[in-house]
Order: sequence, then structure tokens, then C-alpha cells
Amino acid sequence: MMGLRLGSIRALAFLAVAAVVACGGAATQGKGSVHVLAVWSGSEQDSFKAVLQPFQDQTGIKVEYESTRDVDAILQTRLQAGNPPEIASLPSPATLTKLGGQGKLIQLDSASNPVLDMSTFNSQYAQGWIDLGKINGKLYEIFSWAAVKGLVWYNPKNFAAKNYQVPASWQDLITLQNTIKSGGTTPWCIAVESGAASGWAGSDWVKEIVLSQAGPDVYNSWWQGKTKWSDPAIKSAWQTWGTILGPNNSNVYGGKNQILATNFANGGDPMFKTPPKCYMHNQASFITDNFVKQDKAVAGTDFKFFPLPDVNSQYAGAHVGAGDAFSMLKDTSQARALIKYLTTPEAQAIWVKRGGKLSPNKSFDLANYPDDITRQVAQVMTGAKIFAFDAGDLMPTDMKNAYWKAVLDFVSDQSKLDSILANLDTIQAKAYTT
Repeated sequence: MMGLRLGSIRALAFLAVAAVVACGGAATQGKGSVHVLAVWSGSEQDSFKAVLQPFQDQTGIKVEYESTRDVDAILQTRLQAGNPPEIASLPSPATLTKLGGQGKLIQLDSASNPVLDMSTFNSQYAQGWIDLGKINGKLYEIFSWAAVKGLVWYNPKNFAAKNYQVPASWQDLITLQNTIKSGGTTPWCIAVESGAASGWAGSDWVKEIVLSQAGPDVYNSWWQGKTKWSDPAIKSAWQTWGTILGPNNSNVYGGKNQILATNFANGGDPMFKTPPKCYMHNQASFITDNFVKQDKAVAGTDFKFFPLPDVNSQYAGAHVGAGDAFSMLKDTSQARALIKYLTTPEAQAIWVKRGGKLSPNKSFDLANYPDDITRQVAQVMTGAKIFAFDAGDLMPTDMKNAYWKAVLDFVSDQSKLDSILANLDTIQAKAYTT
């Protein structure tokens, strides 16, 4: 049945490409190539290439895909050499603002020569997603996929065996983790290794807690550099995460070494061991792809989720999200055709069907999600009472990198929190002025 559904999705994608080609003219048909730079590797790279296949088959345009975990550094090197890729999936809105301000990006909604059919685009995307791709009112970036963070994954069979109940409040969560620990097992699995980006997975914990505990005004002031890291509201979020980690990370399977050395993609694996090594794993919606492909787990049977409970009921229903976005750095007919294709629900459905992604497109059919669990995740995103974009991605690059490094330092020694935050204050004072 899955193969049949994927076949239908690919057929629809062919129709979407045909429409793109019809609008793009003969220059897009059977000619040339387009170079795309993005972060995806492994199974994520396989899924992105599956998205690209109908486009390549229909147009004859070859997509040359390059994967790196450090898009920022590679882009800067290529730009300095005068040889940027035609399209890049920028790592953050901060990078978008920087490159757009330098005149390095192609405007997608130019009145004289727009890349996109803006009438269609505006009808298919919520204004919030459109605005994220704009600089001074001009569109330079489109979002093809989305993720919602703050989802606590668990194995329902493990919960049932111990008669554990899904927590309805933050206090219930703390009670549950204490119960699990008293039973001789560590409550959590946490993993933050990610090469040059190590620490980002732990930073998600902090930003989710800031939003849920201190609210959107503090959250926005924080990523904008107006609220210091040493501010009581931000410090309190780190301390709240510390209650999850436990003294010397004793609430986490494998402790400090396991947290720091394990790649984020493998963070939840110990949940599926017999007996389980942990019972809960907080990670964004994309992780389901890893559960299915690496752990051979079945959605609804081997894994379910609950949203991270509200820390402060005043800000109930708060969620952090992020997205995969694309910008053009060279204006070619091939790049234009691919950008158009990546905004279509048909193209987005190919990866969604394979698992691990959500679509921000309002025209996207919920039936395209591969299982009920993913549909429920999508509904968390669309039903959030307070929705904020990933704060780390909104910060200047130097600030974001320091944030990730601070996560590693905090896991290594929680007692050094004050000095960690003081260092972040120092970096903050410089990062927002350059």
C-alpha cells in the first residue's frame, strides 16, 4: 500500500513539474544543471534526492547536490571565490538576512521578473511562513518543509509494561521521571553530537523552556539580543533543563559521555532496546524517519509522542518550530524551475510520505502523511496557541555557535552555569553589532 501511495505521489509530482516547465519556457527543458547546497546526509539525503527525481526526469535538468553540516562556512568560501551554488538551503534566517543585506541573493517576487507565480504562492502559504523569507518586504527564501520541536517520544509498550501514564503537566513529567529513576532505569535519552553543529539538539531544550516558561515576549527579546543570557528568565530556563538532566546528568542514559558523544540521529535508539535503557526522548518531528529506518520501529506501535508539557500555564500551548528553506544565489532558468517545483505540495509530499517532514503548504492534503502519528504532529504545529520560530536559527551566526558550545559546556559541568552565561553575554554584546 505504501508503494502504491508513493507511486501516486510521484505521478502527481510529474504533473507539478510539467506545470513548472510550461511556465518556465523551453530553456528549462532538457538542458543544463543546477547546483544545490544543503545539510542533508544519509536517509535525509536519500529523501531529498527522491524529491528531485521527478524534476530531473521530466525536465532533463541535472541536479548536482552537495551535502555539508556547515553550510555557512562553505557558502562564505564559495561567495568569496565568486562561485556560489545556484540554490542553497540556508541554515538560518540570520544567514538569510546577512546574505540578503549583502546583495548575494536573488529576489523571488520581483515585479519585473518574478521567479514565482506570486498569486499561487500567496494563496498556498500562511503569511507567517512567507514573512520569514522576506527582507525589507522583499521575498528571498521559500520554505518547503517544516518541523515542530518539543515532542517527547516514548515506546508505548514500555510505558504499558510499567503502567506509566503520559504526563498532563510539567509537575507530572517531573514525577514520572523520578518514578522511572527510582525503578532503576534512567528516564531520558539525550544526544547532542552533530559535527561542527554539536550542541544544537540540547539548545532545543533551552529554547522550548524559555518560550513555555517565560513567554513569547521574553523569547523574542532574547533571540533579538535585547535580553541578556544572564537575565533571570533565561538563567531559569537553563536551570529547569538541569532538573531534567539531573545532578551529574544522572537522569540521562550514559550520563555526560553518552550525551556528548552520541549523534543526535541515534539519540532515541536506547528506547527500543530490551530491556529499555531509557523511556523518553525529546526531539523534533523529523526524528520519526530515524525511528522507522534505523530502529525498524512502527509508528503507533513502537513509538508515540506527547508535547513537552507547559512549564507555565500562562503560556499554554507554546511550541517552537523550524523549517527547510531555499534561496537562489544565481539566476538561471534551471534554478528558477527548481525553486518553483519545491514550493508545490506535490514535491513536498514525496518527502512527507517517506517520513520525518511536515509541509507548511496550506494546500497540502493531510492524507499524504504516512501515519496517524505524523498527522497528529502536523496538527500540533497548526494548532499551536503560541508558535515561535527556532530562536537559535534567528540569532547571528556567532551567537548561535556560542549557544551550541554553551550547551556542551553545561552538560560537562552544570555548576559553571554563571560563567557560561557571562561568556554568552560577552559574545552577545558583539554579535549583534557586526
